[in-house]
Amino acid sequence: MSAALEGRTALVTGATQGLGLEIAHAYLQAGARGVCVCGRDESALERALGELRARAGAGRRVVGERADVSSPQDVQRLVARALAELGEVTILVSNAGVQGATGTVEQADWSAWVQTIEVNLLGSVLLARALVPHMRERGYGKVIQVSGGGATAPMPGLSAYAASKAAVVRFAETLAMELREQRIDVNALAPGALNTRMLEEVLQAGPERVGEAHYQRALAQRQSGGVPLQRGAELAVFLGSAASDGISGKLLSAVWDPWAQLPGHREELDSDIYTLRRIVPADRGMDWGDV
Repeated sequence: MSAALEGRTALVTGATQGLGLEIAHAYLQAGARGVCVCGRDESALERALGELRARAGAGRRVVGERADVSSPQDVQRLVARALAELGEVTILVSNAGVQGATGTVEQADWSAWVQTIEVNLLGSVLLARALVPHMRERGYGKVIQVSGGGATAPMPGLSAYAASKAAVVRFAETLAMELREQRIDVNALAPGALNTRMLEEVLQAGPERVGEAHYQRALAQRQSGGVPLQRGAELAVFLGSAASDGISGKLLSAVWDPWAQLPGHREELDSDIYTLRRIVPADRGMDWGDV
């Protein structure tokens, strides 16, 4: 995949640290001619830009913009800057996210709960609204939405995070259908259990806020080292490349799914494979529940 993104350009949000920064590095290493990154903290953004530019190599353009993805004005400014500096944006990686409110639904701070939805879900929608018209005009594009564990399983004590991530996956599936005939692929990427800022926030919140079971899993994850950031970045490169053309509307795990083999199964993927769905009794071998 060393030249998988040759000539392509990308906008990666939440890229001042963790997975977003790793994806930006991977894109440059895979031959992307330009990457625009953003984050809310100006000093962290400057550090990230320094790292990326130091490793970008000749002919690779790296630009950055301070932006809060939950702000419509910031998103419009960010997209305008990316298009002005890079000329076009082939790939959008919506990685910016927060873990947000902790505690049971009645305990959680309401403003923090709402902010979690605004950043994780509405930020993704705002970015798509801003960039999809450009991709439609070009007749091609890749939209990658970073998902999380909350998309596929309940997370007591982290209800806002879980609800926002499940909504993001269904948004990606829906957007993929809307853009089906436009050569714009939309997919959700599950990077696995990462040892990033969000893990530390779980541990700081403690078992009283996130539940004993989740807290113990977080402790074990920190001790094991978690999933390497490179795994998610490798999948992000694949989903941004021509190799994944026509694969759209899927939730793919960087850890558990054989994503590199998917180009050989395009016809079979035109189904509910790798999507969110409702389980009915027949799925569990039971003979009741059908009308």
